[in-house]
Amino acid sequence: MIGRNREPIGPLDYFRRWPLQLWIVLVTIFLYAPLITLMVFSFNESKRNIVWTGFTLDWYFKAFRNASLFEAFTNSLTIAALATVISVVLGALVAVACWRFRFPFKSAFEGTLALPIVVPEICMGVAMLVFFSRVMPWPQGLTWPLNLGAIIIAHVSFCFPFVAVIVRARLASFNRELEEAAKDLGASEWRAFIDVLVPHMRPALVAGALLAFTLSLDDFVITFFTAGPDTVTFPVKVYSMVRFSVTPEVNAASTVLIVVTVLMTAIGLKLQGREVAKSGGA
Repeated sequence: MIGRNREPIGPLDYFRRWPLQLWIVLVTIFLYAPLITLMVFSFNESKRNIVWTGFTLDWYFKAFRNASLFEAFTNSLTIAALATVISVVLGALVAVACWRFRFPFKSAFEGTLALPIVVPEICMGVAMLVFFSRVMPWPQGLTWPLNLGAIIIAHVSFCFPFVAVIVRARLASFNRELEEAAKDLGASEWRAFIDVLVPHMRPALVAGALLAFTLSLDDFVITFFTAGPDTVTFPVKVYSMVRFSVTPEVNAASTVLIVVTVLMTAIGLKLQGREVAKSGGA
């Protein structure tokens, strides 16, 4: 009788059981222990990462005094910023078009839109290499930041579908009657889009921009195939340094990239939380 009257166990109640809690702890250690180890050994005084001899910040000073490394980091930030802006605009427009309009081969278009998400990155890199070497050769010897054009185009090609998917999911919860009411009150098509639809899309736009920025900043494979001889990004530079030896200077440069990515993620999540709170309060 007691067993029959017992309340059913909810999905979240399983987290109170110690086997699942232990499993979560082990998975967390497995995922983040290598990153923490890399960050700790970036302060190692010895050049040998396997031996800890003392604490120092010299490797960070050496990394920041490395002109080629600083140039690569600037290139990565510039590419990520431009690719994010273009991807957000293009992804938002594509999402609105797929959500609002009906046109021939719409299903095929939406399926094609998801190809950059599911296609292996190495295939995208080879495809971009063939495209920029045969179909649309990018001029060499251009001034900065024009020399980054090929990489920016390649990053936009695989970043904007992520933005489109996120914005499209957000638009599924939009009440079309709000836009119609704005038009009945005299708003034009453009004003209704800016004042009604865009505020509803804003949390998804922030999330898409955050995802596009991190994907572009951390990308290595596609950038490796599309970068010219006079262009290098931060991940590619770190890879070239690792080929010779893994020194604390490489660990310091990698730590800087991890910190920048985490900070951008935290800022994006905070902005997204504010936008969700505003839209929920409205």
